[in-house]
Amino acid sequence: MPSKFVTPTFSNETTQGSLPLVEGTIGPAAVDIQTLFTNHGILAFDPGFRSTASCKSAITFVDGDNGVLLYRGYPIEELAEHASFTEVVYLLMHGELPVNDQLSGFKKDLLYYSLLHDQVMSFYRGFRRDAHPMAVMVGVVGALSAFYHDSMDTQNPEDRQRAAIRLIAKMPMLAAASYTYSIGRPQRYPNSQLDYASNFLQMMFGLPYREYVVDPVLARAFDVILILHADHEQNASTSTVRLAASSGANPFACVAAGIASLWGPAHGGANEAVLKMLHEIGSVENIPKALARAKDKSDSFRLMGFGHRIYKNFDPRSRVIQVQAKKVLEHLGIDDPLLEIAMRLEEIALQDEYFVERKLYPNVDFYSGILLRAMGFPTNMFTAVFALARTTGWVSHWLELQGENHGIDRPRQLYVGSPRRSYPSKS
Repeated sequence: MPSKFVTPTFSNETTQGSLPLVEGTIGPAAVDIQTLFTNHGILAFDPGFRSTASCKSAITFVDGDNGVLLYRGYPIEELAEHASFTEVVYLLMHGELPVNDQLSGFKKDLLYYSLLHDQVMSFYRGFRRDAHPMAVMVGVVGALSAFYHDSMDTQNPEDRQRAAIRLIAKMPMLAAASYTYSIGRPQRYPNSQLDYASNFLQMMFGLPYREYVVDPVLARAFDVILILHADHEQNASTSTVRLAASSGANPFACVAAGIASLWGPAHGGANEAVLKMLHEIGSVENIPKALARAKDKSDSFRLMGFGHRIYKNFDPRSRVIQVQAKKVLEHLGIDDPLLEIAMRLEEIALQDEYFVERKLYPNVDFYSGILLRAMGFPTNMFTAVFALARTTGWVSHWLELQGENHGIDRPRQLYVGSPRRSYPSKS
């Protein structure tokens, strides 16, 4: 409920009034401008929604100034250290960590719905072998709605839960198949003895004629990757999912829209860009030259993996992913020169006044590409892995929105085109 009022000042000084100030649990308050046009005849102008709260949500909280990320109130660092991804999925969907037999029951549900319909598998043959995995995932996830529309009533809470679990459960096989199809390898099925992360790894990398032996270090590292990427407040793809959901669209279509948004290089492709940058730098000796180029506005070179639209401090996920990258490389006996370049680049940049003043700290993408590459993922699967993890957040926001009743989302615009004019008469 509104707790305070603020008096807005309009530059044309033709209208005055007060607008309610709405406060959340933590974080900045929001001016409620819902009646701004109705009562005052003006619109709020906020390109890119940089200062606009598009909804109320109880799922994720980000404090960019202090480098804080909370899932349902739990710090991301604690979840990454102590929780499994399946626990985090339950937490994001239901609001609380599972207790007693809730986790085992939830795992059974995820396994039960994990298989893809055989007709869905036939869709893959309609794509070119060299198709980008994200192109395949957009199409196949959207196609799932053709299989379950008759058994899904979005007004029914039980049907909504079933649809949400179906999406999360099927995504590992769906994402893995986008890779195995591209290399001509038969797709493996889920294994009832494996957890969520291990199942994806065996479907991704397992051979059809050999038992897949799970490497616990890699499985845990991948579990952490999924936890770190599960949700991140109202980012572009999550906002896309919520916007589509406001129209009443089914969750499969909404998540397909989210995948399409995530595919954009400014959103989900940043870790691949970091690898390209590190390759371009080439060696530790070239770092000073690279930093000088990054400061030169006339040079197109950019320091990828530094800075974040929200975080003006350390991205709390970056430290966690750095630790996992070191563990995996050491475990596999890989001496990756890119990791050495990355760590030295971070060290030098954080002592450079230019980057410190601009609060350009490493974000989660800075080390995630190195980790995924060490685990054997090709670069074109990086964003697909992101989509696999973020499906949990998308589904949780879809579920949350179903409990609201604010109608279809419909942003306004500041029109800057030609004023009204008449069609020219023909002579």
